[in-house]
Amino acid sequence: MHTLVDMLDISRKEFTRNLKGLTDEDARKRIEPMNCISWIIAHVANQHFGIYVTWAQGKEHDERYLPYGFGSPASQPPLEEVLTLWNDACRDADVWLKTATEEDMKALPVAASPESENMGALTVRCIFHTWCHLGEISSIRQVLGHKPPQFVNMYDWLYPGD
Repeated sequence: MHTLVDMLDISRKEFTRNLKGLTDEDARKRIEPMNCISWIIAHVANQHFGIYVTWAQGKEHDERYLPYGFGSPASQPPLEEVLTLWNDACRDADVWLKTATEEDMKALPVAASPESENMGALTVRCIFHTWCHLGEISSIRQVLGHKPPQFVNMYDWLYPGD
């Protein structure tokens, strides 16, 4: 697997791990000006779906994700609903990710304008975006009385080098 895909995979595992033990009630609590955890989950899922399914595979963007795009209004969706979006986005994105090569990472997305970033840059952006919101979720959980999460698990990953 491509190193960037490995890093994204670790990011997703950590994101998912930080959702364990979360109740629907806590996931839907909004501590303004932040969004609630359930909205954040759907927002990150929207980015994964957009980059790796809509752009990379040229498929239609699933309307279920539209309420959670950048700048979309706050809402408090049910945890079960957004976990389905997250799992679906990851599964559908893996169709492209699990076979991505260095050439694929250097290429523009299938559904892209000429000024678009290449897939490698978009993957790095997706990794950083996921970690940004993972930190936000961790903060919200602590404010709600949950214990801080264990430090990052590397899942036995080692940098492969050149």
